[in-house]
Amino acid sequence: MNQVLLQGFHWYSEGNATLYTELEHKADFLSELGISSIWLPPVYKAAGGGYSVGYDPYDLYDLGEFDQKGGVPTKYGTKQQLLSACKTLQAHGISIVADIVLNHKAGGDEKETFHAVRVDPENRQRNLSEPYEIESYTKFTFPGRGKTYSEFQWDFTCFSGVDYAEGEPSGIFQIINQHGAGWEQVIGEEKGNYDYLMYNDIDHRSPFVREELGRWGTWLHDQIFFDGVRLDAVKHQSPEFYVEWLDTLRKTTGKPIFAVGEYWAPGHLPLLLEYIEATKGRMSLFDACLQHQFHLASKQGEHYALNQILKKSLVAVRPELSVTVVANHDTQPLQQLEAPVEPWFKPLAYALILLREGGYPCIFYPDLFGSNYSDKGSDGNEYEVDLPIVKGLETLIKARKIHAYGGQRDYFDKPNCIGWTREGDMGFEGCAVVLNNSGDDQISMEVGGHYKGQVFYDLLGNSTQEVQINDSGWGDFPGPERSVSLYVPKDRSL
Repeated sequence: MNQVLLQGFHWYSEGNATLYTELEHKADFLSELGISSIWLPPVYKAAGGGYSVGYDPYDLYDLGEFDQKGGVPTKYGTKQQLLSACKTLQAHGISIVADIVLNHKAGGDEKETFHAVRVDPENRQRNLSEPYEIESYTKFTFPGRGKTYSEFQWDFTCFSGVDYAEGEPSGIFQIINQHGAGWEQVIGEEKGNYDYLMYNDIDHRSPFVREELGRWGTWLHDQIFFDGVRLDAVKHQSPEFYVEWLDTLRKTTGKPIFAVGEYWAPGHLPLLLEYIEATKGRMSLFDACLQHQFHLASKQGEHYALNQILKKSLVAVRPELSVTVVANHDTQPLQQLEAPVEPWFKPLAYALILLREGGYPCIFYPDLFGSNYSDKGSDGNEYEVDLPIVKGLETLIKARKIHAYGGQRDYFDKPNCIGWTREGDMGFEGCAVVLNNSGDDQISMEVGGHYKGQVFYDLLGNSTQEVQINDSGWGDFPGPERSVSLYVPKDRSL
């Protein structure tokens, strides 16, 4: 059965500790639709407490169980609500993908004094000072949890850098500790060395830190029994750390844990491939390159050459390690990496990731359920954003479950109207798909001789014309203006 991952949240998901309960109530619908896995937001207590999306991790062992950072629940609910939601989703055949944020920690409880060097934010290899003493919040005592579950002591020796020093202008400070000065080695040369991202940067060179994070990964698994992990900000962490961490996790759980890393480098496919090579294929990566093309195609309209859209994408060269996305919480409007895909193009983009061979498609929560929110833009002004439900998305997901099987033939000859066919396999019917970003057109495509004499129709309803398959297994498939059509045998339905 074809797999589909749902990102079960977005940056502006409702707070008030309701998300876990909401996902639990949707388990029936998601299972019937064809969702096989759900990516949960960070489930541990963040520095922002009940208001935080979760990417400012404070206490990895507090899953909404202890009174810390302003309350017991996280933004999404209590530990009991989390466990209940996971059990219900798993009972419906939906596996859990846990969001893992091991690049940094935030919200330290006490200040410590240590030596550091101020570095140039645009070139972290360039020092702006000699070593000197600074004071920063690098000691974590977890007053609400204490030593329950873990007695590990997080202090400045566990970190390689901070962005706060008491009484100093803001900046980036490289910590000098027993592991020596210098950043960890990462893939890419952006900003000289992009090891440091934010808050207290975890130093993965410490054997004690690695041991603790390995132990915690197994502990988290034993709480919610996840089958996959989404690894945050791998661009800023040494690949060697995740080679060891994933090997430990898979060994201690006895499971072939799925892993997908977030190495967000739109337009830089060689960097994604280099990271895959460095981690020896232990993890998939989100196809940031393809998402960038979706963004451009939606903005440029008929001036964009659709037949080039898969060029230089990860799914084109490493389909088995590509997680394909149309949008996520970082690319949605008003976020730092915003690269929104215009509503008219989203159905075309989802057809490309759901109905083709290769890649593991990930659906963005607002695209399936819609969302409305407001926030300040980069110019400081307040904006309201309406993300409507993507037209036909439910049909496309169901079609992946029923029609996206068998050999694939591509018809990418025209710049504005492209298509492909799937022959069907293992008792599943195939399909024919046409994408068009310009005026009405059509493509002659082969679906296979076993369909001769059959009539195909557009399951999405964008074309009203039926297609008769000739004795050679070919048909002329219309491609209506700026839309996607999904043709299946007329005597078949979802």
